Amino acid sequence: MVEILDGWDRTDARRHFLSVYSRTTEAFAEEIARGGFLDAGWIERFDVVFADLYLDALTAWDTGRATPGPWRVAFETARDRPDLPALRHILFRMNVHINYDLPQALLAVITDGEFDDPTVTARRARDHEHADTVLLARVAAEDTLIEGKKSLLDRILTPLNRAGTKRFVVEARQKVWRNARALSAARRQGPEPLARRIEELDHLCAVRVQDLVEPGQVILKLARRGFGVVLSGA
Repeated sequence: MVEILDGWDRTDARRHFLSVYSRTTEAFAEEIARGGFLDAGWIERFDVVFADLYLDALTAWDTGRATPGPWRVAFETARDRPDLPALRHILFRMNVHINYDLPQALLAVITDGEFDDPTVTARRARDHEHADTVLLARVAAEDTLIEGKKSLLDRILTPLNRAGTKRFVVEARQKVWRNARALSAARRQGPEPLARRIEELDHLCAVRVQDLVEPGQVILKLARRGFGVVLSGA
């Protein structure tokens, strides 16, 4: 992540999210080393898979290959509207990374049998919830470290931004687990049903982030319409 940031021009709006993400990843590494998770090995595998989904989408975009729909919307916005306040670019990418990538990351590191085991899923959910705690502990610090301009309204809404981010993360976690279980159910049916469910998730997340990038205060849109998406029947 640091190497990618070093290679980008300072005007590249994608750097706002990646700067936050790199610092958050460092915080996760420190928490793993501290022994803050029930299963450090599992959370480390999960963290790598989760990050790779973003990095793979970034590489696909940079090399002109097919890019998942929600990431395409986010990257196009960074390219076409780089002067938007940094906080908005960060929220766009947070929305995609959590709603689109996170259920797939959970699917990759939790077997279908483990999804059926309440003891295992409780441990996984507990570590996932603690991961949110690590993330939320960064909110106030990141608000002061974010590069780029903030609009007057963004500055006025800073307390709401912080409180809203916490609420959105909790809401998203609940929906992410529902979506991950739906993907697990599809995986048991075979590659094609799973591919169809991931395609549905791609569409839902692309529509959600497209709504966010339209003109208007992002934090207020999220307050009205929520942060997450839910697969049909999940």
